[in-house]
Amino acid sequence: MTADWLQQIKWTEDGLVPAIAQDHQSGRVLMLAWMNAESLRLSVEEGRAIYWSRSRQKLWRKGEESGHVQKLHDIRLDCDGDALVLHVEQLGGIACHTGRQSCFYLSLKEGRWQAADPVLKDPSDIYQG
Repeated sequence: MTADWLQQIKWTEDGLVPAIAQDHQSGRVLMLAWMNAESLRLSVEEGRAIYWSRSRQKLWRKGEESGHVQKLHDIRLDCDGDALVLHVEQLGGIACHTGRQSCFYLSLKEGRWQAADPVLKDPSDIYQG
């Protein structure tokens, strides 16, 4: 049986809920991902962010390939019950597959998107496959 607290979430038709990962100290938004009931339950049990990969259709333990694990500090549910914020400690300081701190690194300048944050580590040095 599903835990009571999981039943209070308004899941999409696909059984998902958007989850914003936010640095627990600075408050910077690191990324947006999706969770299903299993990934959320496992995140709580393991104390780390585990998402549902829509492209791969499987659980995605953040950092399983890169080593950039998100240690879970707190989970917040919004007033409508349909979105989560995960306060995390981003181990290694990199959340984005591009090697940046945050996935939100593009800034609209003069009518076009421009990289506003530096690459901290070359993705080819992070991902070996």
